[in-house]
Amino acid sequence: MRLTQTLLLSTTALWSLVSADVEFASPAAGASVAGGTPFLVSWRDSGIAPSLIDLTSYELSLYSGSNDNPQQLYSISTSTFSATSGNTVSVTIPQDIGGDGINAYFFGMISTLVAGGTVINYSDRFTITGMTGFFVPSVKTALVSVSGTSGPNSTSDFAGALVVNKRATATAVVDAAQYATPYESQTGVIRYASMQPVPGSTITATNTAPLFATSSVVLATTYLTSATIVTTVTQSGTQSVSSHANTASAAPMPSDDMAKFLARWKD
Repeated sequence: MRLTQTLLLSTTALWSLVSADVEFASPAAGASVAGGTPFLVSWRDSGIAPSLIDLTSYELSLYSGSNDNPQQLYSISTSTFSATSGNTVSVTIPQDIGGDGINAYFFGMISTLVAGGTVINYSDRFTITGMTGFFVPSVKTALVSVSGTSGPNSTSDFAGALVVNKRATATAVVDAAQYATPYESQTGVIRYASMQPVPGSTITATNTAPLFATSSVVLATTYLTSATIVTTVTQSGTQSVSSHANTASAAPMPSDDMAKFLARWKD
């Protein structure tokens, strides 16, 4: 239920008190807004990590479907978090991108962390009236089983660990085994890609076989259904690099025939 914004604080000390992304404030849970007409989407601090200063850019989109398999219908805007961007944006939903349905819609925001990884936050469900489009069969079927106004749980690839269900009292942390599962064997709206190994200083391997099976490609000959993967979360890098200034003395100027040749051009 949370997005993330960057707040302008008057003193550096205040940043130590902030460790939060934000939650949607409007539309409220169960609210009704009109399709094709501008309305405001706003958010506020949620009090849950990652810190506001750990996020850079975001993509705000409209979703539908079940909480377990949210499906993106319409990409609204892409922007960066800054002290001047505020926490409110005006949104106009085209009437032909979906059908009518009570609490069939919710917003989702995919935010990028400065250190790599993403935070995915969802709003509560609400109704959009006056829609003239339709839901694809997979969304229509999923909506039959939806009850209440709660949207999907948030997911964060933060500090090297995948954190899910941030709305719950106890935060569940998925270890590195989540990334060890071959990509093509994973299911669900979010997939997890392992980090490429860091090459060593010498070549010792003799087995050049791929780590995972290749992915097949099938060219579409008819219209495809809605995407079943919303985003791919890549494992955070573990390599660290240190450097220092070169303290070696500069080499002296040449004194051989080359030095004599160069001296001819001094004037």
